[in-house]
Amino acid sequence: MLSVAIITHNEEENIKDALESVKWADEIVVVDSFSTDRTVEICKKYTDKVFVFEWPGFAEQKNKAVSLTTQPWVLVLDADERVTEALKNEILKAIRDPYPSPNPLPQGEGARGRVDGYYLARKNHFAGRWIRHGGWWPDYTLRLFRRSKGSFQPREVHESIKINGKTGHLKNPLEHFTYKDTNDYLTRMENYSTLAAKELYKEGRRACIFDIMLRPAATFFRMLFLQAGFLDGTYGFKLAYLYSRYTFNKYSKLRRM
Repeated sequence: MLSVAIITHNEEENIKDALESVKWADEIVVVDSFSTDRTVEICKKYTDKVFVFEWPGFAEQKNKAVSLTTQPWVLVLDADERVTEALKNEILKAIRDPYPSPNPLPQGEGARGRVDGYYLARKNHFAGRWIRHGGWWPDYTLRLFRRSKGSFQPREVHESIKINGKTGHLKNPLEHFTYKDTNDYLTRMENYSTLAAKELYKEGRRACIFDIMLRPAATFFRMLFLQAGFLDGTYGFKLAYLYSRYTFNKYSKLRRM
């Protein structure tokens, strides 16, 4: 009943643990973009459905992976994410019962009815620590859906699934081992801020000097104080600062465009 779709590129450090966490699924589909490390070799130990395509962008590559699945339900997983035993059991229960009782979690689903997609909370880790504030928890994202009912919307970055139907929320979180340290964040920030600026430009957005001056400060204040990032101590302060740098880079690049 369940396919797992994963996209990869040079993920030999992460991919084994991700695959181990979903080896119980009926099918695993991996779409790689010409990794130069052992990623493909490791993936082939868990599934014979490993495909290699040129990189077209996040949304398009994930849609490609979903299109190659064959089961009625699809779970989209990143290489740095892990499905716990509790989440596994909840997923299996959810896809076996197409008409679950109303869910009391955020934005409760109201009257009983067929659910076509589920939001999963992500338990995000930074430098090995679970971050509970600053907008990092519970970080709901739609990842489990009926294959015939959902697809990723075309975006440069921060791609999301659009469901043609009813959605619900699962209770048990997905473990997400994101940035290993500050350097890892800064390295990826350079690419993500460029993609985000391109997306804003495509939407017709433009940046003025006040965006560059004020938005980074607003990001820092929101994460550290309004979203209580200070409760995570040094980690909360560091993330508020890093995200303010990301915001500065994004709007600086947008202004140059």
